[in-house]
Amino acid sequence: MEEERAYRIERDFLGEKPIPQEHYWGIHTERARENFPLFVSPPLLLVKAFFAVKWACARANLEIGLLPEDKAIAILKACEEGMAGRFQGEIVVSILQGGAGTSLNMNLNEVIANRALELLGFARGRYDVINPFDTVNLSQSTNDTFPTAVRIAMLWGIEDLEKAIVRLQEALQEKEREFASIIKVGRTELQDAVPVTLGMEFGAWAEAITRDRWRIWKGKERMKEINLGGTAVGTGLNAHPLYATKAVSALREITGLPLARSMNAFENTQNLDTFAEVSGLLKALAISLRKIANDLRLLSMGPRAGIGEILLPPLQEGSSIMPGKVNPVMCEYLEGLAIDVMGKDCALGFACSSGNLELNHLLPFIAFFILSMIEELTVGVSVFTEKCVVNIVADQKCCEELLHRSFALATHIVPYLGHEQTTALVRECLKQGRTLRDLLLEKGLFSPEELEIILSPVEFLKPGIPGLEKLGKKHAGDHSA
Repeated sequence: MEEERAYRIERDFLGEKPIPQEHYWGIHTERARENFPLFVSPPLLLVKAFFAVKWACARANLEIGLLPEDKAIAILKACEEGMAGRFQGEIVVSILQGGAGTSLNMNLNEVIANRALELLGFARGRYDVINPFDTVNLSQSTNDTFPTAVRIAMLWGIEDLEKAIVRLQEALQEKEREFASIIKVGRTELQDAVPVTLGMEFGAWAEAITRDRWRIWKGKERMKEINLGGTAVGTGLNAHPLYATKAVSALREITGLPLARSMNAFENTQNLDTFAEVSGLLKALAISLRKIANDLRLLSMGPRAGIGEILLPPLQEGSSIMPGKVNPVMCEYLEGLAIDVMGKDCALGFACSSGNLELNHLLPFIAFFILSMIEELTVGVSVFTEKCVVNIVADQKCCEELLHRSFALATHIVPYLGHEQTTALVRECLKQGRTLRDLLLEKGLFSPEELEIILSPVEFLKPGIPGLEKLGKKHAGDHSA
């Protein structure tokens, strides 16, 4: 027979509720569980950051003399265990919540209080000894602790994202060097344009990612200013005059981050435009990634009936009905994540603009959006780099064949024959199914030696008219032939 479950009765402003004795959370957490049934786990980094904030607050209260040493030590120990992940199963309120984050704050306060009671030898629920409000939440408000925790979680997450971006940048630059000598057709509006090298294309993608790396690095500066110590609206009501300085100092110690106390905590509590700014930088990265992923899909089309200039690493069978089909799943995965990030940026912008007067009530949603964006980009970039980019192979023969079949070289003839005559020659080639080189030689418009110079890769990969220096000015500019 199943053992009867033990409960403790907890009370709040609205009444009382039975709470399973085995759990560290209490009545405020239970009400949030009932009110916000669409459960989405708070991001792990946010939970860790929030425990770090609680640790710093307890440390400051101890140093000022507001907390007895035995209670403070127990609270600090509980916070350290929380940072290590011990209470992940006890953080049970959804991040998608109303109330500006109060529910998550109280979930942590109750867990910390009951664990500290346990460490001191008391039963859970003995809030006359250690209280979630008066002891754990001393000198604090949800309105300064929660946004501080979100900023810390963002900074930690961005550190990992930066590493992933650097790895992708390096992988693209390595491919740029590897493919530097492979000449191919450049394309504009998906039509044959002028010759380029495959290395140039990878180099362009690497440069875009380099810009994103710089943007993300700059964006971190916006998150280092915190309003901890401002309590409800940034004025520091009910906090000791020395508290804010000591709490921020302790938080720098426990997190290892160069955090700074806001010069205007009242403003910092009200306005969340900095979150929208960083979100925009993440969106810019998503835009670059989607462009790269789709370019790689196009260049790998086929492999027999498409462009096929590169070969993506085969990762899994691509069809339940078509044998031998292998899809570019990693490019598709990255594109999907990028689109999700762009969508979350839009939602986050609405949420940031929805604050009223002294507080933004949608901060939990903002936290969910931006921390999800950071995680998705970090995971997406990492797996895309290792499972796709580093193993891309060029099909040099295909690149050469497509180049000579195309009319990408026609633009190089324009300075010698003029646009109209060159266009007529291209039209004739299309009609007869011939190459431009063969037609030019047949009509005696150029000698084999002249064409060799004009169409040399050395010539069309640098500024200027191809072959002009070697052939002389008399060969260009006269279109009367």
